Amino acid sequence: MKAQYVGHVVFYVKDLERSLSFYRDLLRFQEVGRAFEGTAVALTSGRTHHELLLIEVGDVPGPPPGRRRGFYHIGIKIGDSLEELRSAKKDLEQAGVLIMGMSDHTVSQSLYLHDPDGNEVELYVDAQGVDWKENPMMVLSPSKPLVL
Repeated sequence: MKAQYVGHVVFYVKDLERSLSFYRDLLRFQEVGRAFEGTAVALTSGRTHHELLLIEVGDVPGPPPGRRRGFYHIGIKIGDSLEELRSAKKDLEQAGVLIMGMSDHTVSQSLYLHDPDGNEVELYVDAQGVDWKENPMMVLSPSKPLVL
């Protein structure tokens, strides 16, 4: 057996419509369909049948803050250029989303933020002109500050 790629991520969310405002309306994932009497929604970027599944669970406790075992963040590629990342930053700020950090990872440049349920989300673009396949260790390069 050989893994091909991560197919999808499932989030339990407090308020489905609030999460759809973030993932569907702001990040522009397309809604594929609903399940569980409308309490779950599958979303796709178009790469596969669904990359995200959101399931509403109401007021159960959310993720604890800080470092812990388990889920850290999800990375979502949003384009191929710094201009697209700048545009995303502007869109996020206009929507009232707080940017928690910005990093240059040599092979990619990223914005870090939280979704409505406190899950960390990395929005990134691959670095232009960098071929990590020629030197896979580049993926582990130290992060540098990113100024957009």
